[in-house]
Amino acid sequence: MDYDYEGKENAITAEHLKSGETCKVVGFGQSMTPILKSGQPVICVPVTKETELKKNDIVFCKVKGKYYLHKISSIKNGVSYQISNNHGHVNGTISRSNIYGLVTKFL
Repeated sequence: MDYDYEGKENAITAEHLKSGETCKVVGFGQSMTPILKSGQPVICVPVTKETELKKNDIVFCKVKGKYYLHKISSIKNGVSYQISNNHGHVNGTISRSNIYGLVTKFL
């Protein structure tokens, strides 16, 4: 799959996604194993108004000032999204504006 930018879980990658670019993103840490291994790249497409977000989608987002490739564990009224790792730890609840990318492919 083609992508426009390759980066990590950070503000620079978020800006590329907000600009409409598809990104190859590499996350580090064990919080998403076994779905996603530390250092394993993924393809993220930008989240737009038309993007359907569902429970258990893996997204690139910002929670409490930190950037993550994490799961949507709950959606309330289509406006607030609970973000969690793959081991049940809830990082927080955010609005859609803090979800920048949707993981569409594991590399």
